[in-house]
This record gives sequence, structure tokens and C-alpha cells, in this order.
Amino acid sequence: MATNSQVQVGENTTLPRRASNSGSSSSTSGTRPIRAKSDPFLVVCRCFSFITAIAAILCIAVNILSAVRSFKNGSDVFDGIFRCYAVVIAIFVVVAEMEWGFILKFWKVLEYWAGRGMLQIFVAVMTRAFPEYSGERQELVLLQNIACYLLLSCGLVYVISGILCIGSLKRARQKKEVSRDQAVKDLEELERRREELAALLIEDRA
Repeated sequence: MATNSQVQVGENTTLPRRASNSGSSSSTSGTRPIRAKSDPFLVVCRCFSFITAIAAILCIAVNILSAVRSFKNGSDVFDGIFRCYAVVIAIFVVVAEMEWGFILKFWKVLEYWAGRGMLQIFVAVMTRAFPEYSGERQELVLLQNIACYLLLSCGLVYVISGILCIGSLKRARQKKEVSRDQAVKDLEELERRREELAALLIEDRA
């Protein structure tokens, strides 16, 4: 047993030597973090999801303002109720863009880009489907048009991308990115453990 431990120490003599070298340059090579490169495709997808979420939030704001106006006037209560439903569905659009696992688990259709795009188009149509009040609240009409057509454009892009199976490509790359990140964490943990063992060997030899 003693000879085996001596052999192991002899075989790993390069380990303390690396550790002694890292004693003077631990900040440069020994503890240098391992960084995984970001996938440009996933970065573009995240930016587009952010834009879509902003458009959905604008639709929520427009529908809330319109609902308040309808309920205050009392002349069109049904329009106010319609706006409330639009707000609820638009919230689902925002949540879908966050891609929370427990949401996609119960709403599998939101995982597919074609289904997500059709939901966005539906919200955009609901946002646009109230009368333009001439001569008053023109800023609300302008905000309505911006939010509606922006979300409509995002929905069309999602539907077309879903038909082209780009959503499936994104999910595959996401899984690959998760695996790569886990591999980087494992390598960092192994590097930290190697340095601890090297330090222990140096103390034993001293």
C-alpha cells in the first residue's frame, strides 16, 4: 500500500509542479474562468422574444385604457368586457415569451411557434377591434395602432417561422446550450478540485 501511494505521488509529480507554478500566476491561468460562447441564433431569438413581449405589454395597456373608458361612459359595457378578455389573453402572450417551464408544461401549444403566432395575431385583432373615437383620445388610437400592428407583425413572423420548423431548431440549440453550460460548470468544478488536491500534495511534501 505504501509503495502504491509513493507511485501515485511519483506519477503525479507534474501536478504539484503545476500548482507551484500557479502559486505565482494563479490569477492568470489557475483560476481563469471557462466561458462558453453564446449562440448567435439564440441571441437573435431572445431579442425577438423581448420585442414581442413589449408589443404584448403595449396591447395590455391599450386594452386597459379602453376598458376603463368604456366602463366610465357606461354606454358600451360589452366593449369593456371584451377589453378585459383581451388583457387576459395578452398576459398569456407575455408569459409565453418568458418560456417558463411550468407554463409550457400545461400549455404545450405555446411551445410551438405557429400556435404562439396565432395567439399573438388574435390578441392584435382584439386590440384593433374597437372604434376610433374621432376628435378625442387620439393618443390612445395612436398607441392602439402601434401596439396592434407591431404584435401582428411578430405573430406573422412566428407563424412563418413555425411552418419552416425554426422553432424546432431553436429548441434543439437550447438543449445543446444547456448541455454545454453544464459541461463548463463541471470543468470548472474539476479545475477547482485539482487545485485543492495539488495544494494538499504540496503540504504533504513540505
